[in-house]
Amino acid sequence: MNEPIPVTRDVDHGTAKLMPDVDRERAWLLTVDGAPQSYVDLDEPEHLEFEYARRLGHVLDIVAEARRPLDVLHLGGGALTLPRYLAATRPGSRQDVVEADRGLLDLVGEHLPLSEGAGIALHAADARAWLESAPVQSADVLVADVFGGSRVPAHLTSVTYARETARVLRGEGVYLANLADAAPFDFLRSQLATFAEVFEELMLIAEPAVLRGRRFGNAVLVAAHHPIDTPALARRTASDAFPARVEHGPALRKFIGGARPVRDEDAVPSPVPPDGAFGIG
Repeated sequence: MNEPIPVTRDVDHGTAKLMPDVDRERAWLLTVDGAPQSYVDLDEPEHLEFEYARRLGHVLDIVAEARRPLDVLHLGGGALTLPRYLAATRPGSRQDVVEADRGLLDLVGEHLPLSEGAGIALHAADARAWLESAPVQSADVLVADVFGGSRVPAHLTSVTYARETARVLRGEGVYLANLADAAPFDFLRSQLATFAEVFEELMLIAEPAVLRGRRFGNAVLVAAHHPIDTPALARRTASDAFPARVEHGPALRKFIGGARPVRDEDAVPSPVPPDGAFGIG
C-alpha cells in the first residue's frame, strides 16, 4: 500500500497543505498559510483532535437528544470536521456549509471526499451574504468558525450579524462560535455584549489559563433563547485532556463588564494572534 503523501496547493485565500498523520491511517491535518485549520480522520469522523473542536462537539451533543437529526448551518468549512462529526453522531441531519474559499472546498472534496449520503451541501460564498439570504427559522444550530487568515472577519462581529443569526435559528436553536483573544479581552468581551443584545442565554467555554489572561487562545461562545444544560456541558469540558471552564450567569456578566455591543460601522476583526499561538491541541 502506498503511503499517503502531503498535498500543497494555492487556494483562493492562501496556500493550503494537507498533511497525513503518521499515527492514524487515514487522518489529515489541514493548514492554510501555516496555521492549523482542521483535522479529519476519515475512518473515525467522531474523533475531534483540536480542543476547540471538542468543545463545539460537546455542545452539539447536548443541544438535543442523542442521535436526533438536526438542520445545521456551518459558516466556515475548512476540512469539514464538524459536518462529518454530525453526520456520524446524528445521521440524517441536513447540513449546509458556507466557505468563501472555493479553491479550498475543491481541494478538500478531491482529497478528503465526503461519504455518500452524508447530507452535507457545500456552498462557495461569503458567510454573511449567505446568512442574510437564508430562510427564516431554517436551522436548529448555527456554527460559526470563520477565520480570514487567523482573524475573525469584522463583518461577522456586529449586532446586525447577531440579529441575522437569530432570524435564521428556530426558537429552540443554538448559535456557536469559535473565537480567539487574549487579555484584556476587548474583542471577546465585545462579542459577548453584542450577542447579549439579541439572545437571552450566553455561555463561554475556554481553558482556565486563557480566561485568567495567561495566554492567547480559543473560546467558544454559545447563545440561545432558552437555558442550556450547563452542568452537563461543564462535566464534559472538565473531563477533556485539556480541561475547560464554562462561564455563565453572574460570572459571565462580570467578565463582560462595561463592554459595548459592536455596530457595523465600528466592527473590527479579532486580534492578530502572537506567533505560535495556534497549534494542534
